[in-house]
Amino acid sequence: MEHIEKVIDEKIQGKPLLTEQKENNSKKLFIESYGCQMNMNDSEIVASILSEQGFNTTQNLEDADLVLVNTCSIREKAETTVRNRLKKYNAVKRVNPKMKVGVLGCMAERLKAKFLEEEKIVDLVVGPDAYRDLPNLIEEVDAGRDAVNVILSKEETYADVSPVRLNSNGVSAFVSITRGCDNMCTFCVVPFTRGRERSRDPQSIIGEIRSMQEKNFKEITLLGQNVDSFLWYGGGLKKDFNKASEMARATAVNFAQLLDMCATEFPKIRFRFSTSNPQDMTLDVIHIMAKHKNICKYIHLPIQSGSNAMLKAMNRQHTREEYMELVDNIYRIIPEMALSQDMIAGFCGETEQDHQDTLDLMRHVKYSFGFMFAYSERPGTLAAKKMEDDIPLAIKKRRLQEIIDLQQEHSLFRTKENLGQIQEVLIEGTSKKNPNEWKGRNTQNTVIIFPKEHYEMGDFVNVKVEDCTSATLLGTAVGYSDNN
Repeated sequence: MEHIEKVIDEKIQGKPLLTEQKENNSKKLFIESYGCQMNMNDSEIVASILSEQGFNTTQNLEDADLVLVNTCSIREKAETTVRNRLKKYNAVKRVNPKMKVGVLGCMAERLKAKFLEEEKIVDLVVGPDAYRDLPNLIEEVDAGRDAVNVILSKEETYADVSPVRLNSNGVSAFVSITRGCDNMCTFCVVPFTRGRERSRDPQSIIGEIRSMQEKNFKEITLLGQNVDSFLWYGGGLKKDFNKASEMARATAVNFAQLLDMCATEFPKIRFRFSTSNPQDMTLDVIHIMAKHKNICKYIHLPIQSGSNAMLKAMNRQHTREEYMELVDNIYRIIPEMALSQDMIAGFCGETEQDHQDTLDLMRHVKYSFGFMFAYSERPGTLAAKKMEDDIPLAIKKRRLQEIIDLQQEHSLFRTKENLGQIQEVLIEGTSKKNPNEWKGRNTQNTVIIFPKEHYEMGDFVNVKVEDCTSATLLGTAVGYSDNN
């Protein structure tokens, strides 16, 4: 299911960043990112901080004075890839001994001792909250000392660092609104690698969006490990909200209010958000989405399993019934809403009945698309410490295949619903298969392909949908939409 904008987008993994070059910068930075969109966004922040320290980015590893790899700890594959990349860097380092190598991000937190002491493969290790400390850490390394800062912060949201936009199509961009996560799902390592949840000052978010608008971006995705629990009350951790002053609590801004502010302030920009968490998703968010045409009618609403026993084992803070009720309410308020899922097949102790419950829930929701994985144990998670990964691989694979097959069926059902409709599409680039066709997405996040004609990248165009596959809509443009 390659068409999906995955939480982990395989096409941009390990692509070295290239940013605007500053004339007086004499040092070269080579930076690669693996993992989720948060990591890609973090690399932009790092490039911005280091640009002030005399570094220009390069896409040529051999030229680099400093090589940084921004890592992911969620999937084993990402970790193996990063280890292989570090070997490659070290081969280059033997030829160019002045080159320094650093590991950033989630894996840095978890494997700091290994990387620095046991394997001696890196010079500096920097956790996701310590990027501001990079200039000092680089000085340490230049003085011949190993440098580590993986302290997780209660405050850091990088509100005042304007990320340099990298590898962007120039049409859509990401703006981080929260960092960290308070949900201790047993399969996930994020709370340990990115720390507790804190939100960014809404004014700094609006300011960043304004600068994106000046650069002509047309679509912004508000980004967080869990955007629904956004809560700004003057700074500090989400969990300390109840200790805040009465005034701070009364003037706090939640996610629905932030979304309302963004959509009202920038009526010509299209807004998306990711990722949502079912237990924190409230109907006031759905009502705000219904109120504004420029908020896309699409929610990524991960559930991981349709079985209550599994949800409990995963420490998800909701039941299957609560999730289904939320979905029913969403469809009632916005019938055309598209939902997508994350599903894990074969979690610890999963029975055949648990698996059937998942398929049953999928039939109830009929997701537009999904991200589906067989469970693999991640070191450092609660599941790895306390639960047995006891489902044989063959069973995991079969269950995963059944989930994928059912999702394909639902995806086709959902794309067929668009046939004959006229839909607003934002042109994001040229179709991979045909240079004479544009590709863009409708409000539901479905890709639409149509002949280029006289339209340009970044235009909002009305397209009549004439055909579809389970992943893509095909049509013809009938004119500009009123959003241009």
